[in-house]
Formats: sequence, C-alpha cells, structure tokens
Amino acid sequence: MTSKWKFLGLSAVLWALLWLGLPSWLAAQPSTNAVATTNAVARSTPATNLLVQLAAERRELVTFGLDRFEPLRTTFLGNPLWQYVASLIYIVLAFYVAKFLDWLTRVWLRRFTGKTKSAVDDQLLELLNGPVKVIAFVVFLHIGLSIFHWPPMAELWLHKAFVVILALSLTYMALKVTDVLVDVWRGRGAEVEKGMNEQLFIVIRKGIKAFLLLIAALLTMQNLGVNVTAAIASLSIGGLAIGLAAQDTLANLFGAVAIFADKPFRVGDRIKLDAVDGTVETIGMRSTRVRSLDGHLITIPNKTMGSATITNVTARPNIKTEMNLGLTYDTPTAKVQRASALLEEVYRAHPLTQDVWVGFNRFEASALNINVTHWWDGVDAKAHLAVMQELNLEIKRRFEAEGIEFAFPTQTVHLRTK
Repeated sequence: MTSKWKFLGLSAVLWALLWLGLPSWLAAQPSTNAVATTNAVARSTPATNLLVQLAAERRELVTFGLDRFEPLRTTFLGNPLWQYVASLIYIVLAFYVAKFLDWLTRVWLRRFTGKTKSAVDDQLLELLNGPVKVIAFVVFLHIGLSIFHWPPMAELWLHKAFVVILALSLTYMALKVTDVLVDVWRGRGAEVEKGMNEQLFIVIRKGIKAFLLLIAALLTMQNLGVNVTAAIASLSIGGLAIGLAAQDTLANLFGAVAIFADKPFRVGDRIKLDAVDGTVETIGMRSTRVRSLDGHLITIPNKTMGSATITNVTARPNIKTEMNLGLTYDTPTAKVQRASALLEEVYRAHPLTQDVWVGFNRFEASALNINVTHWWDGVDAKAHLAVMQELNLEIKRRFEAEGIEFAFPTQTVHLRTK
C-alpha cells in the first residue's frame, strides 16, 4: 500500500512539472499575425487573453505563491528570499522526479528484460539505475532554476556545474556500457585462444575507454566555452614533439597491436627466434616475456617481435624425430634386412606413431647406416621423450637377441714392414 501511494505521489509531481512548463511554452510561441489587419487583431484577442491568463497562472504556480509574502520579498545577494525558498522546493521536486524515473527503469523496464534469454539487457539496465537518477535530477533541477532571474555570475557557474555533472554521468555510463559489451564479446571468443584474447581485450577495452574520455573531455570543454580548435592545435604540436621523443615506445605499441591482430603465437606457446628458445609467459604493450629452457626470463621488445622470423614450436601438428643407426661392416646382408624390419615393427606398433620411414640409405666411413624418420602423433614433448626411451630400449633388446651389432667409429691401421 505504501509503494502505491508513493507511486501516485511521484506521478502527481511529474504532472505538476508538465503543467508548469506547458503555459510557458504556449506563451513563448511566435505570433504570425504581428502585421495583420484590425479585424485579424480583433479575432485573435480571445487567444491573446488566454495566453496572458495562462502566463499569470503559470507564474503563480512557478513561484508557489511565495512572492506574495512581504517578508520573503526582502533582497539577499541581489535576489528576493522567495527565490531561494522556491529553489529548495525545485530541488525536492527534481529529487522525486529522479526517483520516479529510477523506479521506472528498475521495475517497469525489468519486466521486459526478464522475458529475454540474454543477460546483456539486464546488465545494461542495472547500469542505468545510478546515471539515470543523476541525469534526471540535474536536468529537472536546471529547468526549475532557470525560470528565475539570477545574477550573471551565478547563472554562469550554475550552467557550468550542470554541464560538468551531466558530462561525468554520461561518461561514467558510457564506460560501464563499454565494459559490458567487451565482456560479452570476450565471452564469445574461442576457448583455445583464451590467453591471447585476454591480452587483446585488455588493449581493446583501454583503447575504447581512452577514446570515450577524449571525446567527453572535448565536448565538455566546448560546452564550457573553451576554444576546442585552439586546444586541439596545441595538442597536435605537443603530440608531434612527444611522438619524436617516444619513437621506440610507439614502435613497441604498434608491434603489440600487430601481435594481437596476427596472432603468430599465444601465451604458453614455445617459440624460437634468433638466440631465444622458450615459452611465452606474457604479451604486454611494450614487450613480450619468454621463459627460456634453462629457466631465465627474457624480455623482448615488441618492435623486435613484429619484425623477427618466429618459429612456433607448439603449433606443430606432430613431433618429428630423425636418427641414424650404424651397423658394423661385417654384418651379413640378411641381418641388415632383419634390422630394418625390426625397426619398422617396433616403431609402428606404438599407437601414437603417426608414420615411420626406415631404410638402409648409405655406407658411412665406419658403418652401414640405417635412417629412421619417425612422426609422433602429438605435441607433448615430455610424453614423446618417455615413449621414445621405451621404444629405443626395446630395439636394443631385439638387436641383442638377433645378434646384430651397432657400429662405432673405428679406424684400421695397416703397418707395412720392409
């Protein structure tokens, strides 16, 4: 019951404000019959009288009848006291109008957003609560206070204060909406690119917010009477000087943008470039940090990353291993063929062997060389190392059982005696 009466009271306040503004609008409309005939003036007399009557009633409502009281006509700081009292009343009215609009967004509009499956509209509506209340309060307060005649300095500062408050509220709302939209966009990103997306969306979020803040600052300055064109010209000169002094920083920034856009690697990938071989830990705006295989943290400027030839080890589809096994020269041909067959059999029997090539390819200086090229169906280096150890031990056992000997570098020296 209490909420019902509260709603009716807020509705009455809103209706009263509309009634106060309507006569003023009617009275302010230009007359199109200013240079008309006497009969036309006579015909328009009733309408003119109506406007005068409405204007008188409107003044009575605007001042709340406070100007009738002789004690309130006393002047203070250039204004009668009744204007200050009326201003306080308008502050209260603006507060309740703002509360009404806040209730409208929280209760009435939520009925529509509750019917949708998406949570984005609920988040956006939640963001509107605070800013809408502040904006409505300032707008209606400005309307109420602008009815009275204030000293020029007071009007100037009131106008500037209203502009600043509105700008701050709208900018705050725009920044929060940006957070919601970027989070929704990030949530739709591929899970496999989560590491890179996190870094990319941080840059996007900061870039959009910086752009919004710049636009908001320029618009606010323009509404406050600042010469924005001259300010932009001075900023351009200063930006040129800063750009010349910060070429490396800008190069690193554009290198980061190139990495985020092209995605040659992601956080957690193992990469190779020049003398660096390690795992990417972070991708920042100025540099990329790589943990080398021996545990050292290496910081590489992004401008170097943007122009370097990078090998992404993690992105390989499989692990290729190539080895050469040497047999002694006194090994019979049948055993050479048997050795090749054993190698094929052992390596191909493992379920993660993608393919294997085995062949007696050449005669080395001290061995009969059998080349083995093996492809491991996976990219886990640790698991690959463990399985290759098992396979190699099995090959050694099978060679020992077959009597096949591995060769090692030897040299035969013939001594000739006289």
